[in-house]
Amino acid sequence: MADQALTVYQENHLRVAFEHHVGMLYGPMVQASRAHVVMLADQGLVPAERAATLLRGLEAMRADDPSALTYDGSVEDVYFTVEKRLAAAAGIDTSELDVQLARSRNDLDQGVFRMILRDQVAAVQDEVLGTADALLGAADRYADVVVIGYTHRRPAQPTTIGHVLAGYAEALTGHARAYAELLDEINVSPLGSCAFAGTDLDIDPARVARLLGFDGLIVNSYEAVAGADYLMRVATVNAQVLATGARFARTLMDWLSWQWVTTPPEFTQGSSIMPQKRNPVVFEHLISMAGATAADAASVLNNVGAAWWEDSNNATTDVQARLWESNDRARRFFRLLGGLVARVEPLSTPAAAEIVATGATTTAATDTLTASGVPFRAAHSVVGRLLREAPPDRWTTATVLEVAAGLGLDDVTEAAAKELIAAANDPARVLHREQADGPGSAPVRRQVARLRAHLDESAAHLTAFRSRLDAAARLLDDVVRERIAA
Repeated sequence: MADQALTVYQENHLRVAFEHHVGMLYGPMVQASRAHVVMLADQGLVPAERAATLLRGLEAMRADDPSALTYDGSVEDVYFTVEKRLAAAAGIDTSELDVQLARSRNDLDQGVFRMILRDQVAAVQDEVLGTADALLGAADRYADVVVIGYTHRRPAQPTTIGHVLAGYAEALTGHARAYAELLDEINVSPLGSCAFAGTDLDIDPARVARLLGFDGLIVNSYEAVAGADYLMRVATVNAQVLATGARFARTLMDWLSWQWVTTPPEFTQGSSIMPQKRNPVVFEHLISMAGATAADAASVLNNVGAAWWEDSNNATTDVQARLWESNDRARRFFRLLGGLVARVEPLSTPAAAEIVATGATTTAATDTLTASGVPFRAAHSVVGRLLREAPPDRWTTATVLEVAAGLGLDDVTEAAAKELIAAANDPARVLHREQADGPGSAPVRRQVARLRAHLDESAAHLTAFRSRLDAAARLLDDVVRERIAA
């Protein structure tokens, strides 16, 4: 049937949905069908010879190129396209098909969606782990490089490049755990629930689940086809982690603008008119990607919230495009960010005098007075008045004692005044700070070691997860070969 013969509904929805979905759904539907036919034969629900015929057809379909399939209006969607193609591949009429015995499009769709999402989420987690590893490597290398930390876009206190990078790496370790938990949530099978109420036939859903690498079964058959929480969580976890990544990207963009760090040339674009310019637009793209991912999450939440708690296209099928694009974008986001972090190096970090001139060292100076016995608020007032009168490099012991006396602090010693001046003029003191979570060089490197251990746990979880999927795929291949050869 030519395109012009399509109905308005076919042309404006079914064709569009088919073209978008066929490349994603076709292969997993074939895989799920192989496991289903094996189970039907195991349970004696279809004769062995008929099962072998269907499996031979499904094996032939594994070589199909889904992109070559076009929507012609003769069938409704990818689901029926698979049936039509199976009949042709098996050399039988569609009326002889048993592949949908004890199975609905409802539970098949949900099962296939989970199969697609688990692969995509695992790919995102790969990139999260890689980015975190790059961050930790850089944090360790640059734990001695002092810069200015900002709050509310104003210079606040000295810190180090390593401390900032380790901080974002810690966020990523949490994201890696979130993706690991998400994989566990996704990887339970709805297959066997049929439309939503199961079947009177003696099927074995656990067998299908094992052959497809699922870790177990959804407990309730209604939830199996009506549930959309895992879909919303995929969307919202992506939105969350990219929002955090976008904030980090903005900080790196500032560092590049201030020439604290290098601009890796392969992440820049030239100007159309100004020959001297190389623009690190990758950061703008990262921030835009985070915004698009948030929009995808909003779309998923809105559509699911507008549906009934039952099998509903707007709660399941219609949100898939947003989820698939969200996952692909998240994967590319972390591939970009990880590649960038791996190439960034310190360039012209702020000199000590520059840091001192911002007033960023005055908190440490205040702490020295407090350590000598002066109450915090009084010490704060002393340093504040000193700073209003002159920058720290012009303070003297006499001016410190004079300001303190003017505030009624006659017991401030000359030694305390000298320590205050030393702290106010030495940003590198921060490198020797021993606080476990702070910016001291040794603590930052210990933080790196601890965070690596957490990442290793998430990486081990992902490796084990993929090993189970691979083992299940090998088992299914073996069983199918045996059924065909019997």
